[in-house]
Amino acid sequence: MEHIAAVLLVIGCSNTMTECRELPVSVSVFETAQECTAARPFALGDVQGQAPRIIAKCLSVDPALEDDYDRIVWNVRPDGTLDASVEISDLEVALSGARSEKDSLSQQ
Repeated sequence: MEHIAAVLLVIGCSNTMTECRELPVSVSVFETAQECTAARPFALGDVQGQAPRIIAKCLSVDPALEDDYDRIVWNVRPDGTLDASVEISDLEVALSGARSEKDSLSQQ
């Protein structure tokens, strides 16, 4: 099984950097940060023309936690700086103590 060490995030923005959205790329996960960095210029070329301003960044992923990551959080500053990270949600599941379970032997 391959492990993920980096994710390529590509964001397209308006000229004023006030409206931005993620742009899909053909390959977005990489086994090493170096592979991601090497692919970045090609990904930028592939999305050229999809937005007036395009920003791409390789985000580090801890391979030990790759299955736990479930979201990418990003923000583009007015100066065009992209702040982004791959994160794990703080999702907590609450269970009620009043569950009605039947004993499998007593069901008819």
